[in-house]
Amino acid sequence: MHEITGKEILTENTVSLRIRAPEIAAKAAAGQFVIVRAGEEDERIPLTIADYDRGKGTLTLVVQEAGYSTKKLARLEAGDEMMDVAGPLGNPSEITKAGTVVCVGGGVGIAPVFPLARAFLEAGNAVTAVLAARTGGLVFWEDKFRQAGIKVLVYTDDGSYGTKGLATDALEDMIAKGSRPALVVAVGPAVMMKAVSLQTKKHGIRTIVSLNPIMVDGTGMCGGCRVTVGGRTYFACVDGPEFDGHQVDFDELISRQRFYVEEEKKCMGKNCKLSSALGS
Repeated sequence: MHEITGKEILTENTVSLRIRAPEIAAKAAAGQFVIVRAGEEDERIPLTIADYDRGKGTLTLVVQEAGYSTKKLARLEAGDEMMDVAGPLGNPSEITKAGTVVCVGGGVGIAPVFPLARAFLEAGNAVTAVLAARTGGLVFWEDKFRQAGIKVLVYTDDGSYGTKGLATDALEDMIAKGSRPALVVAVGPAVMMKAVSLQTKKHGIRTIVSLNPIMVDGTGMCGGCRVTVGGRTYFACVDGPEFDGHQVDFDELISRQRFYVEEEKKCMGKNCKLSSALGS
């Protein structure tokens, strides 16, 4: 069991949970993930590590309510305990001195972008974080990035906060102003990562994406997280989760992510009440 030592509400449907997990925190690195379960009979959920504190032995995970299991996780409070936290899993990000690095976080992808941007900055790069969301109310951690010394650009689809536009608009604006990055790292919805990768490929800019396929065990045994990159099949959990964005078959990824949409809808319906599962 892992105690939740702190909780912060980030947006209307997104929270951060600080979890006591000293053995994982001691080995965690930017780009890695954990698999968690709220309770013994609950779904295994992969979550990229959003931050870690080796001294305090804690991990920070950001949970967006998307289905039954993530809603249950998001309703845990400080003092509650989480059944399982397994990790760190996946390969750490390859942090190099590339020069100018742009880290793009779309929606809840803003969270895993933070340790990446910080690591690239600590490696001596000039780092800009692009925080992109549908609307201003879904942007979070802007101050956290700035306090770490990272330059921040905020873009929202509706223009309610920051600059009106998409993540791709932010990159195009930077290139037009002569700030062409040597490396782009993108984390977020698959459609966003696809758009960014298509754009950077046109400009010949190396691009790394963190893939989020359906995942079960996280150790390469089930094959549920298979993705196609450069015409070859890989398991995101052990071969990734980061890959060359110019080589990823995003259409296949997006299709596979929708395999259990109908089952999730049924679970969120009258036969699977969240209040009952929480014992209230």
